[in-house]
Amino acid sequence: MGVKIEMFRMVLYLSFPVTMFWISNQAEYFEEYVVKRKREIFPPDEGLRRKEMEDFKERMRARKEQQRQLKAMTMGSEN
Repeated sequence: MGVKIEMFRMVLYLSFPVTMFWISNQAEYFEEYVVKRKREIFPPDEGLRRKEMEDFKERMRARKEQQRQLKAMTMGSEN
């Protein structure tokens, strides 16, 4: 009796993770669930949205450059 229950437990412990791995790696499941969910969370970029992001990046670059110049000026005046 003890050997049979141990064999059952071993089969259960090994089959559960393998089954979950097999199910989650099905191409249909991936397409239906993961890709659709990703598109819900991160919708494709629109032209206006992309323009706003580029403007924001440019403002950050200019701000960073201004800070670098200010830092260089203060370091130059200390020496």
